This record gives sequence, structure tokens and C-alpha cells, in this order.
Amino acid sequence: MSALASVSAKAQTAPASAPYIAVEKITGSQSLRDGIEVQAGAATLRITALRDDILRIRVASAGTFPEDASWAVLPASRSKSVDVHQSEDAGSVGFRTASLDVRVERSPLRLVIRDLDGTIISADAVGRATTFQHGGFSVYKDMPTNEHYFGLGDKTGSFDRRNQAFTLWNTDVGFQESIDPIYKSIPFFMGINGGRSYGLFLDNTWRTWFDFGKQSRDSYSFGADGGPLDYFLIYGPTPKQVVEGYAYLTGKPPLPPLWTLGFQQSRYSYTPESQVREIADRLRADKIPSDVLYLDIDYQYKNRPFTVDPKTFPNFPGLVSDLRKQHFHLVTITDLHIAHAPAQGYTPYDSGTAGDHFVKNPDGSEFVGIVWPGPAVFPDFTRASTREWWGGLYKQFAQEGVAGFWNDMNEPSVFDGPGKTMPLNSVHRIEEPGFATRTATHAEIHNIVGLENARATYEGLLKLHPDERPFVLTRATFAGGQRYGFTWTGDNAATWNHLRLATQMLLNLGLSGISFVGDDVGGFNRSPGPELLTRWIEVGAFNPFYRDHAEKGSLPHEVWVHGPEQEAIRRRYIETRYRLLPYLYTLADEASRTGIPIMRPIFLEFPEVFAPSSSAFNGLDTEFLLGPSLLIAPSPFGETPDDYTVSFPKGQWYDFWTGLKTATPPPSPSSFDIVTGATGANSPATARIHPVLDTLPVYVRGGSILPVQPLIQSTDETPVGPLELRIYPGKECAGSLYLDDGHTFRYQHGEFLRQNFTCESDGNSVRVGFGVRQGTYAPWWKTVEVVIYDWPSKQVDAALSNNTAQLKTTYDASKRALHILMPDSAKETELRVRTH
Repeated sequence: MSALASVSAKAQTAPASAPYIAVEKITGSQSLRDGIEVQAGAATLRITALRDDILRIRVASAGTFPEDASWAVLPASRSKSVDVHQSEDAGSVGFRTASLDVRVERSPLRLVIRDLDGTIISADAVGRATTFQHGGFSVYKDMPTNEHYFGLGDKTGSFDRRNQAFTLWNTDVGFQESIDPIYKSIPFFMGINGGRSYGLFLDNTWRTWFDFGKQSRDSYSFGADGGPLDYFLIYGPTPKQVVEGYAYLTGKPPLPPLWTLGFQQSRYSYTPESQVREIADRLRADKIPSDVLYLDIDYQYKNRPFTVDPKTFPNFPGLVSDLRKQHFHLVTITDLHIAHAPAQGYTPYDSGTAGDHFVKNPDGSEFVGIVWPGPAVFPDFTRASTREWWGGLYKQFAQEGVAGFWNDMNEPSVFDGPGKTMPLNSVHRIEEPGFATRTATHAEIHNIVGLENARATYEGLLKLHPDERPFVLTRATFAGGQRYGFTWTGDNAATWNHLRLATQMLLNLGLSGISFVGDDVGGFNRSPGPELLTRWIEVGAFNPFYRDHAEKGSLPHEVWVHGPEQEAIRRRYIETRYRLLPYLYTLADEASRTGIPIMRPIFLEFPEVFAPSSSAFNGLDTEFLLGPSLLIAPSPFGETPDDYTVSFPKGQWYDFWTGLKTATPPPSPSSFDIVTGATGANSPATARIHPVLDTLPVYVRGGSILPVQPLIQSTDETPVGPLELRIYPGKECAGSLYLDDGHTFRYQHGEFLRQNFTCESDGNSVRVGFGVRQGTYAPWWKTVEVVIYDWPSKQVDAALSNNTAQLKTTYDASKRALHILMPDSAKETELRVRTH
């Protein structure tokens, strides 16, 4: 280790023998242009405003701050700041921004952050100082009675994190409802209290923990085993603003290829080659729309990544080519472990050794652990040169037409290692722009191995095919993992509990910055019964990532198992997914521009469900929104025949399947309403549902305009017929549509289509506004079929504002739906419809 590396390594954390330090009293302070720096004995507290609504809080136990570098926060976001207005009085020092009032109380030292109305957003816990001990730290915050907590990625347990505690340490485990930790570490959460929300992100890669009142009833806490105390507070006040602020810090997801939003079929494993072809043929023969097939590790020679077994896959390039002719994209697994195979002609090992790309033991030798290939070595992804080498390993697969890659086992999982991973004293080398060159132990790097593995894959594919959007699926990741593609919840189980758990896990992933998420439909471990698999395929149709996957030894999982009746139901939901692709792709575009997730908890669109005057929204952890418009309400206990209650956020809702307005009874008064004499307007409207296997309750928000396309069998297929715009009248009626070629980066140079729509209605007329179309991409449709729901009569006049000729209309009385066929136009126009 060089002298520079040695100094830098020491700066990252105090030794385990460091003294106990409590940050208890201000002993000095200094104003900064963008914040304040406070001395508290040997410790230093620095608070800066990156934006008016984002604060960075750093605490150094010995007065010297560690290196200012981050694997998660974007350099541009971390380096920017705003001027603040200083404030000081007898009891505190601090500053104000255009959004926040920041005070550090003198004794005891306590950070209190308020909005400009004086309402406390976040405050250090009374009587619980920030402490440093054994090389780590603990921070304590007040926990108001009515505050709720969400995030930390796909943790198990209840949706609301309150009264739970979690460890963030990426772990390969077949999880159950109460297992922690699991595959991902995203040290970000959102706090919601009434009408105000904030986010807190701890930028620390070590083993961290969060306790939301499990140990103390009036405070929550967080800390780490080592590393810097460096965290960010993001003020909303709405939950959506918090999510956008977190995306500003850690990045937005790239726009994925359109085909990745289609249905995907996988198994551990489809082998030999003939079985892959059988699955592809059956999907097409049964007209099950689908886009992707997967190969798990059994396609490899001796389970060695970047190989193909010539016995079971004798014509791999031909297989890839033939699947593309059937309009399938092939995704192959490439685990990060490289077989330790010296002098055996195994190129990944030979080239990796030549480039010194593998993680070391403390004595400088290669670390070797047991995984699927047997003895294996592990790329040191904290080296930029190693990531470049890794990306180059995909060259042949990319040339042969493999469409995407699946990075699994990257916690990293080591079968014979302590805690099923590497020893904590294994040595990584940080050779990365923006970081001091140094060595680091696995204790520091463990949680970012999956993140940097996915990054290496993504960047490598970009280099190999610069104008093709990569598809990378990773199991383990860290904050900022959204920048490199998709993730899923790992090895779930074929149980009704896991179907329930999937919704809240995916919602919390979305709130944690990762929009493109899914689970193993049907459950990875064990075998689902007919009804469970059907229900899971139904719900999965409304998740961002839609993959059916199963473990080796389980019963078949494919759509057609369990007979034609079950297959017909499942096919219908997959078909619905494909008809909704224009809406889904528009949401994907929104996610890539804003960081707002595709799959959303109710409160992201309706934060008033947490208002003090609102009664409990019973479906908060089982119902979810797909974008702003679709409400999905599966049974909370799908294994039972019991009726259940759907809660509706405020406004009018329509049944997605029938188009009819929902018949919801007036809301029952809450206890607040009874005390105040109100009428129950603050309670959610509800409907009683009798579960039926072939119908998943789905509703459309009044005021929505949904783009829908004719049915296709894959995203390679061009839809035939008009684009359908479904209009559900209501307040603030609007919608949008995004389209491009679906796979290149030409959209970044103007080759896209974006159009906004509005509608206004009264008792007997509707006006639909078509905004000016942006971009140069030509659509596949020549006509548009406008469908207006809740329409009273077939006697209508319908014409465009720039043409008095009457348009062709038809009326579906059973759905109270008026259909109007009109020519497509890129220009601004208005459709006017009136009864007569």
C-alpha cells in the first residue's frame, strides 16, 4: 500500500479501539456561504444546503472530514449548493433557505429542521446525542406519534417501517416474511407526517442499520459499523417531491428498451437447447404475447460464466438467431464469480489474472471461494479498469445477438464464506475517478459489489453497442442502482404470503429510486397451485417488470400448465399488458426524466390519505397504482373465498373492465368526523368485492386519458388499427403519450413522439384537446379511436375544430361508451362532442 493509500484508508473510519464520543454541546461555530460548521469538542458538524430543499449533514468525530466521494450520489449534485441566510440567537445557530429553517441548538446540541411556517420536519431526539463508538456511529431522531416511514428498498415485514428495525447488508438468502437482511442495501427512507414529507439518505456503504421505534417508542435511529457519518435530508413537502429530490441526488433510471416491458419466461433451467425451442414454439402456438426467454446457469460449461456447454447447446448462435426470427429476445445469466481455472484455457480467468482484476486476501493472493463453478475468484469492481475488462467479456455474446444480461449472485454470494460472503478483511482496490486511490476492506465495499457489477455490465454493453439501450437485471444493488437498469426481489416462494409481500416490496423499491422492478411471478421456490399462479400472473401484468421464473426441481410454471381454463385467464391478462404498452412506455419515459416510479403507493398520488383529518386507508399495503391512473386492488387474502373491501382515494373511479362508474356507497364517518360533527367526507369511499378468479379488480381514475393499442404478440410487431384513447371524464382530465423506436438512443436527438391530451365535460358535451406533437418520430397509427365513457346517448354530433364534417361514431350502451373514429394529426386540434 502506498503512503497516500494508507492515509486515505485511515481517513474512512476510526479504529475499533476509538474512544466513545458524544456530540453534546456547541463549543464554536463558523458561518459558511451555503451553511454552517459547528464544533462540539473534538467533533465537527457541517450542514450545507445543496438546494433550498436538500441539506447535507456531515459529522466528523475527530474534527477532520473523510474523503468527499460517493458511489451513490452524482458528482454534479454533490458539488452544487445555494447561498443561505445566517441566523443566530442565544439558544442556537443556523440558517434559512427559501424552503427550510435550520437550527443547531447549543446545549444540548440538537439539530432541528423546520419549514418556513415553523413546523418541525426533522429533529434530533431529546436527550439522545449522536455518538461514535467502536469505529461506528449512532444517530437518534424524534419520532412523532403520527409519522410513517417507507423505503429501504425491498425489505420484508410490513409496508410501513414504523415499529420495525432493519440491517442493510446484502445477503443471499431464500427469504421469508420476517427474514432480514436480504439482497439489497438502499439506506434511504421517507417520513410522512400529515401533509409534510421528507426523505433521509445515509450515504454509507458499510453495514448499516435503521430502527423505527422498535427499541424506543419516541425516537428512531440509524447508524453504521464504520465509514463516514454523511446524510442528506430531502424536504417535500409532498411524497412525490421527495422521490424527485432523491433522484436528483442518486440519478434517474435510463429509458429501457420497449421489449423489456413485455412478458418474460424463465426457469432454472431451460436445458438442453431443444427445450428452449419447445418453450418458444408453445408460446407462439398458444398465442401468448411474449418477448423474452432466459437461460439460467445450466447453459454454461461447468457453470462457468461466459461459456456455453457445447453438448447441451451445440448451436448457440443458431439458437439466438432462430429465437429472434420468432421475435424473442434472449437474456443469459452471467454471475460475477469467475471459475478459478488456471492453465485450462478459460479466457475470463486467464485475462482477469493477467490484468490483476480479482479481489485479494490480506496477504496479496487471490481470494478464492466456492460458488456454482466450484472454486471461484471475484472481480474487483471498485477498479475502473476491472469494470472495463468485465464489460469486454460480453463481446461474443453481444455479437451473437444475445439481447440482455442477468447479474445474479452478486451480493456477493460465497457458499463457503463467513455469512455466505467474503471475509470482511478481503482487500479491494479503489482506483476510480473522483476517489483517492487506496485499498479498502470488504467490510466497506460489500454493499456496493452488486451496484458496481451492474454498472460494469451496463457500461460494457454501451461500449459494445453504443446505439442500443442495454438491458441489465441485477439481484443485489445499492442506492443509485436505478442508473443501471432493472432489479427483482430475489428468491421468493410460491406462497400466498409471498404474493401479498411482493406488492409492498415493489412499492418500497419504487420509493427508493428503482422504478423498473418485479418479482418472480409464481414464486421461485417450490410450486404454485393453479389458482395461486393465475392470481400472480394477473397482478404481475400491472408490475413494471413481468417475469415468470422458477427453481430447478419445481413443477412447470409456464402459462399453459394446469389446463386450458387457467391458460385462458392468464393469457387475457398478458394480452391486457400488451394493449396497455403505450401507457406503460409513457410511464417509463416519465420515470427516466423525473425518477417517479411506475408502480406507486396510494399516497404518492394522494398524500391526503395521511392528513390528520383522514381516517385510515385500509388498502395502503395491498392496493397500488400503475402510474397516476390505474388502481389495482387484489384480495389481501387471495387464498380465501371471503369478500373484501376496496378503498378508493378521493374522486370518481371507473371499472377498468366494464368502463362503468363504480357504485361506491357514501363514506362512513371516521372518529374524527363524529367528534367534529362532519359528514364522513374525510373517510375513503369503499366497495365490497366478492373475489372471482378471472377478475382482478382494476379501476381507472376519473379524469384519466389512457392510450391503448391493438393486440400484438411481441413488441417487434407493429400494431394494426387505430390508436385508442380511452377518456374517463372527471376533474383535471388529462393524459399523455410517448413513443420512439423502442431500442436506440435516437430519441435523445429528437426522434421521439410526445403528445399531451386534455378533456373538459359538462352534462351533454365533451371537448378533447390534442396538444401539439413534439419530436420527429412517425407513429404507427393513421387514425385515432376516441372512447368516451359515462356517455348518456348515441345521438351525438362529433367534429374536429378545424373541420365541420361529422365524424363516424358508434355507441356501446352496455358500457355507456361512445366510440369516435378520427384521423390522426400532429397539429393542435380539438374534438367536440355533443348530444342532441
